[in-house]
Amino acid sequence: MAVIVPGEVVRLSALVRRVTAPNPGMMTGPGTNTYIVGSERLALIDPGPESEAHLAAMLGTVGDRLRWILCTHTHRDHSPGARALKMATGAEVIGMRAPAGGRQDTQFAPDRVFGHGDRLDCGDFTLRAVHTPGHASNHLCYLLDRERLLFTGDHIMQGSTVVISPPDGDMVAYLKSLEALLALDIARIAPGHGYPIDQPHDEARRLIAHRLGREQKVLDAFAVNNPATLDELLPVVYADTPQRLHQVARRSLHAHLLKLESDGRVWQQGERWKLRI
Repeated sequence: MAVIVPGEVVRLSALVRRVTAPNPGMMTGPGTNTYIVGSERLALIDPGPESEAHLAAMLGTVGDRLRWILCTHTHRDHSPGARALKMATGAEVIGMRAPAGGRQDTQFAPDRVFGHGDRLDCGDFTLRAVHTPGHASNHLCYLLDRERLLFTGDHIMQGSTVVISPPDGDMVAYLKSLEALLALDIARIAPGHGYPIDQPHDEARRLIAHRLGREQKVLDAFAVNNPATLDELLPVVYADTPQRLHQVARRSLHAHLLKLESDGRVWQQGERWKLRI
């Protein structure tokens, strides 16, 4: 498997090319993947962060054929690049508006708002929106029907699990969105970070099992302290995770507790959470 190099154009299929933004990091892996779809009139999925180098790479790939810019969601490593790309090409911007709260690209201004099931007919191919809330309430995947290829943004990443960060991130919604993928006729996943994923249904089942396994660790952690604060639960629940990632993992722990609260398994007392016995 070739190393992902920012700015390098990689052909993934007859219709799809990938160019990765120069924003590697703890949360973004090798960087944010931008996908260019089509041969004549082009669609581009996830223009990434504001970056002159990435803008140049995208423009060098699409030339004067770009017609549509689609964003999976409005986290700042996925959608801000849409503004400069639209100014340079005049392409139509498509996605869902940013929800209130932090870590969002609140300047994202779609020309067309998509919802679940909406289709973009691009002539020789069609892209269908699949609403997958959980990582973000406004998260859309896009299905390239002709190739049964699903562009998953941050709903499914290759190489790591995604952070579910309340209040916009929702573990209940995330698990339901993973379950919904099992009903789709898909052959491959093109994630927002990392390499393509074959056997997508197996990957969705693996992620569901992983999240439910982590949920069980949360329940087991109450044997140490009950009630307990987030910070008391964190090193027990994420004992298998490097400590440098614990503050990020803390967000997903909060999401797990909110799910367990909605299930009636735990309840909150001020800063402490208590297991119902």
